[in-house]
Amino acid sequence: MAENKTKATDASVESYLSAIEDETRRKDCEALAKLMAKATKEPPKMWGTSIVGFGSYHYKYESGHEGDSCLVGFSSRKGDISVYLLAGFPGRDELLARLGRHKMGKACLYVRRLSDVDPKVLEQLVVGSVTEIKRRYGSTQDA
Repeated sequence: MAENKTKATDASVESYLSAIEDETRRKDCEALAKLMAKATKEPPKMWGTSIVGFGSYHYKYESGHEGDSCLVGFSSRKGDISVYLLAGFPGRDELLARLGRHKMGKACLYVRRLSDVDPKVLEQLVVGSVTEIKRRYGSTQDA
């Protein structure tokens, strides 16, 4: 079975954030880190070289594939900030309809800047995603 490439590391979240050259993007990512830490009650931790994750859980699919992942996380990408959420959970679509300007992949929310979205709705999305992960996979663990 293939092993996950993205794992929790001891790299510095502060160093990752401070290296974001665009000041607005850096401040958005710092604010997003605070929002996620508050919503998850977990400290930020680097996952791989470019994902700031919060908490962790162990998953196992019916296919037999299993691994560890952060409960939620984000990454500053070239065009947008990618926010990693669970693909589906109760109330998700209604929250997305109220969020503001964004794009959505299966489990990845893309925002250009935090000023484009309602931070209270974003926090509800984070909480909803974490709640559903814990329901499906059990409580968090240390990665």
